[in-house]
Amino acid sequence: MTGIGGSSPTGPDGAATAHALVPSPLAAAPSAVAAPEAAAVAAGRTGPGRPADPSGSGEPGGSGGSGVPSGSDRAFGARLMTPLLLGSLLNPINSTMIATALVAIGQDFHVGAAETAWLISAMYLSSAVGQPSMGRLADRVGPRRVFAAGALTVCAAGLIGALAPTFGLLIVSRVVLGIGTAAAYPAAMAMLRAESRRVGRPAPRYVLGRLSLAALGSAAIGPTLGGLLAATAGWRAVFAVNIPLALLALLGALAWLPADRKNAGAGRSDSDSGPAPGSSGRAGAAGSLDPLGIALFAATLTCGMFFLLRLEDPQWLLLAPTGVLAGVLVWWQLRHPAPFLDLRMLARNGALVRTYLRHGLAYLVIYCVLYGFSQWLEEAHGFSSFHAGLVMLPMSGAAACCSIAGARTKGIRAPLTVAAACLAVGSAVFLLLQGTSPLVALLCAGALFGIPQGLAATGNQAAVYAQAPADGVGSAAGLQRTAQYLGAIIASGLIGLLYGESASDSGLHAIALIGVVLGLLLLALTLADRSLRAGATGTGAGAGAGAGAGD
Repeated sequence: MTGIGGSSPTGPDGAATAHALVPSPLAAAPSAVAAPEAAAVAAGRTGPGRPADPSGSGEPGGSGGSGVPSGSDRAFGARLMTPLLLGSLLNPINSTMIATALVAIGQDFHVGAAETAWLISAMYLSSAVGQPSMGRLADRVGPRRVFAAGALTVCAAGLIGALAPTFGLLIVSRVVLGIGTAAAYPAAMAMLRAESRRVGRPAPRYVLGRLSLAALGSAAIGPTLGGLLAATAGWRAVFAVNIPLALLALLGALAWLPADRKNAGAGRSDSDSGPAPGSSGRAGAAGSLDPLGIALFAATLTCGMFFLLRLEDPQWLLLAPTGVLAGVLVWWQLRHPAPFLDLRMLARNGALVRTYLRHGLAYLVIYCVLYGFSQWLEEAHGFSSFHAGLVMLPMSGAAACCSIAGARTKGIRAPLTVAAACLAVGSAVFLLLQGTSPLVALLCAGALFGIPQGLAATGNQAAVYAQAPADGVGSAAGLQRTAQYLGAIIASGLIGLLYGESASDSGLHAIALIGVVLGLLLLALTLADRSLRAGATGTGAGAGAGAGAGD
């Protein structure tokens, strides 16, 4: 795998790429456009013929026309959001803080860059498995319990890392950290869905926008914070800082988050009867978490990751165990009464599967261009890692702004269409860059490519929120992140294949050409997806109100 050579630019989530080409999995935090719930439809507040009230107030602006926050706005106020915001910081900030401590860690344990890269990839792999697993737990046992358990796990990971006597134990700390921080996102999504159901109104869009901005901002400051901690208190402080942060999130959750319902796994109010809308009808088959399914999923993903990360030197023998594990996983999921991956539900819910495909392809392009660009800035254009990071700032800034703008739109199809078009156009601009291109051209190219990062995150998350089964929004949100991680891993392998020993103009242009082709493919897929058109009804929780998927 080709390394980035010690750079610390930030990615779509501000993720630094120091010493490894494995990109951060969390390019954007939850930023969904909330879909109206069935209660709002029944009350006549929304429906296929009426736009959903984004704030849940009954009037534009969410204040009933008076400018005074409504009761539903207050339901999504500071007490609910403070712990959710703190929790949403943990994964992105840990994905970037470690970058500026890798050299010091390598020196202390006498290991090289190839070994320290495992501190990054280990967390990404555990997060990829942890996201849908924690989402399933949130759907089954309740988001508050999962959020609190995740915070405790982060505390344990911070303690292990701060005291680790060996490099192997440090990797264990990062694995545990990936699992613990993976709990916050799906639990937050499930919590917002539960609160939306309780008040009978959709979650305000600005709430989801704040979650997105918090994660993007924390990831952006991660390298600086990590460098400051490593320089003043030593690299172990990069792990230890998780303890107070996680404890604050835990205390906030215990004090302010509403208690989980006794029938949290049912995915609906206590008075409901029958299967939840859009559910598989098998959720109540038991509170089973399907540990064998989770283990098979993790093993399949691990084997696939090892192959994809070495495309420049393919390990073809890995394809056999990957295929066997995938086959056994499918067999077991179809046999299990309450599977970890509900393949039958996915087969019926084509709209959700297409959303996963769009999201994975979008982030494959984003990571290809982003991390290929950052390495090219250093090795072909001659920038230092610090200056390369500064050149990347407009890209991160544009992604943050577009994430908030996307959360304020009224539909899903329009921002996804713009994102796909910008992926193609932005990639085409990178085809024009040379090692002698002026600084202003580099800044403009980066800023242009930041636009689809924010819009793809908000648009696809909105689609997942609308299309997911009512009893499985946490699991569905976790699987969306897994699709994103797979795109990131494939991008890493492609960059290593196309750059070889070092980045070059021809390598960057090959990456950009892939971006153009996939961007046009995404544009066609988005325009052809009837489930995203105005007035189309969703298949999951948001079906009653047109899934919020109009233009």
